[in-house]
Amino acid sequence: MTQPFDPARYAKARLPLLEAETLPPACYTDPAFFARETERIFRVHWNLVGRADEVPEPGDYCAIDLAGVPAIVLRDDGGELRAFANTCRHRGSRLVSENGNAKAISCPYHGWSYGLDGRLIAAAGMEKTGNFDPADFGLISLRIAERSGFVFLNFSADGPGIDDHLGNLPGYLGSHDARGMIGVHRRVYDVACNWKLCLENQRESYHVATVHRGTLKDQLPEQLPASGNWSGSWFRHEGSIAARLGAGKTLPPIPTLEGRAAEGTYFIGLHPASFLVFTVDCMWWMSFRPVAPDRTRVVTGLCFPEAVTRRPDFEAILPDYTARTDASHPEDNGAAEMQQRGLASPHARAGRFSHREAGVHAVDNWILDRVLDAEEKA
Repeated sequence: MTQPFDPARYAKARLPLLEAETLPPACYTDPAFFARETERIFRVHWNLVGRADEVPEPGDYCAIDLAGVPAIVLRDDGGELRAFANTCRHRGSRLVSENGNAKAISCPYHGWSYGLDGRLIAAAGMEKTGNFDPADFGLISLRIAERSGFVFLNFSADGPGIDDHLGNLPGYLGSHDARGMIGVHRRVYDVACNWKLCLENQRESYHVATVHRGTLKDQLPEQLPASGNWSGSWFRHEGSIAARLGAGKTLPPIPTLEGRAAEGTYFIGLHPASFLVFTVDCMWWMSFRPVAPDRTRVVTGLCFPEAVTRRPDFEAILPDYTARTDASHPEDNGAAEMQQRGLASPHARAGRFSHREAGVHAVDNWILDRVLDAEEKA
């Protein structure tokens, strides 16, 4: 029997796009493949988990679950972003489950409390315990980074920094000044599919004419040269593609845009599992958080420059933008769930790529580069 990580299983996926096959169906259903992805991708790479404006004030916190790791992202008393494992140092209870604001993080089980810097500041009932030093039982810190208003977590204690991870991506997106954007619309979806299907779907336009008929116009982007852990494309167009079809008035272009950024839209698959759309008048992002081989939590956000959100007509025009994302995201989720059900069939086989699926081919090979052992790579 061929082993799950035998290079022979993936040799055809490694071929050039128009000669290649898609990943074997088991890559989307096999718990062993999912476990290898968790270990070698999500627990060692930088993961986009949200925007800094989700925790704007000291004491603001949010709970994040990603690849089996519960985490807390918060802003400490000095305004610095911090991240900690969401597990009490006493007997392991989950500390927070929602978003909120607090002067300290308190365990709901036995009441141990931690400062916003992670120090254990109260542990009532431990006075008789020998050789117990509260300084030894602070929260476990996690690596966190902010770039352009995006928040990234890394569950590994070492490895490359966030700038190495991003590579040349900031050069494409810099004139959008994403750090100056604020989130105005957020959605969370629980989708019955493998996380790769969500990302692959966003990296191709082949499905637009069928899945999004009546919702989106067709697009045929050109692929971008990338260094770092991303792949992407750019699409030239006039006007806004972020508002619903038939929208009347749209919001103005971002005044800082230069070059291609002012002439169209960047579609970016940022590994491991996020997707960014930087267009002429706004930006939206998606984070695909694996839960199980056939379950993914999809978190999305829509952002505009802060100055635009202060326009007197902003609230009146915004629904034409949220209507677009609130229609297209569920359409994509439904398509991914249908694909998952088909891939689970014992009769499912690898397929072939269209010329419009270069982004899917890039995603799949980035994953294989990391999931296969060095000697297993084709």
